[in-house]
Amino acid sequence: MRKVKVFLLNGILLTLTSLAMQTIGVSFNVYISNKIGSTAVGVYQLVMSVYMFAITLASSGMNLAITKVVAEEYASSNSSYSHSEGNSSYKKHFHSTTSDIRKVVKKGLLFSFLFGFTTCVFLYIFSPFIAKHWLHSQISSAPLKILAISLPFLSMSSSINGYFSALRNVKKSAFTQVFEQVLKILLISFLINYFLPDGLEFACISLVLGSTISEICSFAMLFILYLFDTKKFNKLAFSNNKKDYSKRILKVSTPIAITSYIRSGLSTFKQLIVPIQLEKSGVSCDYALSRYGMINGMVMPLIMFPCTFMSSFSMLLIPEFSYLHVEDNYTKINFILNKIFKICFVFSFLIMGIFWSFSDELSSLIYNEIEIVKFVKLLSPLIVFMYVDNIIDSILKGLDKQVSVMAINILDLFVSISFIMFLLPINGVLGYIIVLYISEILNGFCSLFKLIKTTHFKFDFSNWILKPLFTVVFLNILFRFLCPTVITCVPEVIFCICIYSIFYLGILILGRTIVKKDITFFK
Repeated sequence: MRKVKVFLLNGILLTLTSLAMQTIGVSFNVYISNKIGSTAVGVYQLVMSVYMFAITLASSGMNLAITKVVAEEYASSNSSYSHSEGNSSYKKHFHSTTSDIRKVVKKGLLFSFLFGFTTCVFLYIFSPFIAKHWLHSQISSAPLKILAISLPFLSMSSSINGYFSALRNVKKSAFTQVFEQVLKILLISFLINYFLPDGLEFACISLVLGSTISEICSFAMLFILYLFDTKKFNKLAFSNNKKDYSKRILKVSTPIAITSYIRSGLSTFKQLIVPIQLEKSGVSCDYALSRYGMINGMVMPLIMFPCTFMSSFSMLLIPEFSYLHVEDNYTKINFILNKIFKICFVFSFLIMGIFWSFSDELSSLIYNEIEIVKFVKLLSPLIVFMYVDNIIDSILKGLDKQVSVMAINILDLFVSISFIMFLLPINGVLGYIIVLYISEILNGFCSLFKLIKTTHFKFDFSNWILKPLFTVVFLNILFRFLCPTVITCVPEVIFCICIYSIFYLGILILGRTIVKKDITFFK
């Protein structure tokens, strides 16, 4: 029970931290979008898609590798010590094992630096080619060169975060994330107001320069916190064991890295060809970039914002399920899965209903673009698939099925790219919306099938899908009848959303979807 409370407290801490950062981040994203326009947002999204591929090459699966190896070492030491209190040989084993955790992280940092530096060099060299052929010559190579500098630092940060995650010590990572986000916003706010009159080029430079400086400062702080945290191991006797940690780390990271390269490469290619294929439907380059920026840079961050409440817990699920998997405790795994999925589906349908019912109000209050409304309404049903898939992927990684997760993502990307090439030149923006539906539904069902096959847990279709869905449909009709006109007052919108949420939860409680055991699960 103590582990459950530790998990809950860590999850709450990460959630509150992430929520604060995401609130600031989304608000800042709205500010930037309204300031530079949807076309500039589209160009920036293309730059970031290239950058995300570079991050994948730089990190090469080291975060998950460090998390798993450190978690296994720590679980082994605790298991040995708890079964033999007072036995000096086991105490010695405990001390040597925990001190070896530092060796694991050192290896991870070395690998991370090598991968990050190599990627930095390649991105710097090829940035002129990328800017000319993939970014529609809208900007020079300068933003990509600036982003390249951050890659070694970002890669090493991922290894240290893996260490903190494995030891369930998320406070330091959370603090560093807050520091990085605040610093980035302050820097970008200053730079974008200074450079914006000079045009699109300097707007992008402002965004990437602020991000790069904050990443470097974030790594410096994270590394200092890591050094202070590992002082507790310095008091323990170092072991002289001959464990090949490099081999263990690479055994976990290599398959992840290879599949990540393929997945991220395909994902980047997918994002880069969307504006090109939209242009083939007969629209201008600026219009294509504008609609791409509107969907990917404005709508998607908005509807994914509430996922913050679950994404923090989903990251904590990786080491938790790793421990249970090592112990082969599938009875407890299935028990936890049923609780997690009920909470996940109930929450996802609630958020879907809010965006579906209040898309006009939320869009008009947040963005100045009128067209945002229709995209929010069209994409809101995808919330359930995206939120649930986020949880499933983390659980599968904890159950040592990370290769399967990557394989599903790669299949999804191949299918998505095929439909982008076929649908967008014919159907334009509507074709892109259809592709997003195909992608998320395919990925969600494949991941769920893999989890069911692995754990054999029972899927409660009635309580997890039917009842929440019917409740959302009923409340949407009810609220449209009660509020036929668009509400423009912020307090009234917040009040209506709160009433909507209360009605939603009340109906599910009356329908026995939510029961007392769910509320007292973490007590």
